[in-house]
Amino acid sequence: MSDTLLVIEDETLLGSELSRHFRKGGWEVVLVETLAGARQELLERALDPLVVLADMNLPDGNALDLLEQVRTATTRGEWIFLTAFGSVPDSVRALRLGAIDFLEKPCDIERLDLVVAGAARSARAQRRILDMSAAKTREFSPGSFVGRSGAARSTRQMLEKLSRVPFSTLLVTGETGVGKGLAARILHHSGPRADGPMVELNCAAMPKDLLESELFGHEAGAFTGARGRRRGLMEQAHGGTLFLDEIGELEGHLQAKLLKAIEQRAFRRVGGEREVRVDVQIIAASNIDLTAAIEEGRFRSDLYHRLSAFQLPLPPLRERREDLEDLVPLFVAEFNALASRDVRVIPDQAWQVLKRHEWPGNVRELRNVVERCVLLAEHEVFNVGWAQLPTDGLPGEPAGPGARIEDAGGAAQVEGDRLCIPLNGSMALDDMDRFIIKTTLERCGHNITATARALGTTRETVRYRVQKYGLKTSRG
Repeated sequence: MSDTLLVIEDETLLGSELSRHFRKGGWEVVLVETLAGARQELLERALDPLVVLADMNLPDGNALDLLEQVRTATTRGEWIFLTAFGSVPDSVRALRLGAIDFLEKPCDIERLDLVVAGAARSARAQRRILDMSAAKTREFSPGSFVGRSGAARSTRQMLEKLSRVPFSTLLVTGETGVGKGLAARILHHSGPRADGPMVELNCAAMPKDLLESELFGHEAGAFTGARGRRRGLMEQAHGGTLFLDEIGELEGHLQAKLLKAIEQRAFRRVGGEREVRVDVQIIAASNIDLTAAIEEGRFRSDLYHRLSAFQLPLPPLRERREDLEDLVPLFVAEFNALASRDVRVIPDQAWQVLKRHEWPGNVRELRNVVERCVLLAEHEVFNVGWAQLPTDGLPGEPAGPGARIEDAGGAAQVEGDRLCIPLNGSMALDDMDRFIIKTTLERCGHNITATARALGTTRETVRYRVQKYGLKTSRG
């Protein structure tokens, strides 16, 4: 399909020559001689030209007034102005309004071709960005939080309200896998900052000694290996949203620096002397109880209160099991498309297995289960035998190649101070991990600190797995 070029030129001969020349170059040319005609094409007929080539002074006014009018309407193309009476104020105004070039008549046709080609490239790039932004807005609307339960409907309503509010900070809470990242993307792409960048940082996934540089950036020579200046994620998120997942993993000095950056809308890069001012919307998320972390001295109360100006708690999947009837077909369709499968039938027996499971990993676990079942399916029936979920009590349902510990026939055993785990394929890696954590917890009286010490790891690592597998603990 040809790209559209709108030519606004009151000199009949010049307008005809331009139209003929650019039609030979493959353009679809629309020629008008007045501002009224151009206004009718752009605003009434919704013409969306890739490039507009306009004479500056027309019989019924100045084309700059038209540009100023349509820039707030629908047109997204680049504008080039031609004039026989160029002036500095007009050229300055043209560039301020976003015109890509300002040429004096008579203009060499080869130069004009180069300018129009450059304008076309710029306009195509802008359209791609706008189309991608529009696609993100459609993908991450409040309706993306799927479910028919009262909890899901309440969450959607809250997302709709928050997406219309220009908040500075918001705290999303909930267990691992409930959809905190999805909620953050919905709030960004449906909110007033949708045209700005969305930058994400998982505070638990970044080495602690690199976290400050990653978040705030650094100057050249700030530390060994810092060869040049680097813009941090907060600076990259200027004009948009910074999503800080697992905010509870930030160390104390970083919590203090983050609080100051939020309060003052400014910070210093590592090794820097000058303050960098930013306009950033902060969405933080945590799967741990931050109030308990405050009591234990691991999280600053002032930062918590600053982040929780708005709070969005997300319910676990076990409290909204009726949403499985919406989520499972959605994931089945997704993986059918990705893997060229044709799974269409979900038998009652499979629904029983799915609905009786506690889903300690929530929607993330459900999605992984559906992926396994669809990708390993050999026909159109959803086979829950690949789900690696407990199936005892359901006659005729195969245990599958990766049944949990309860279905492994006692293959995993405790012998004194040693754990014996089979390597014959009867247990999946997650099952082994769960068995180790569960057994050690029981031996340590369900105390996280003692369990971490026994396993030679950190409390955060143990706490993450405890929440992932839905295990019982005591405080500590």
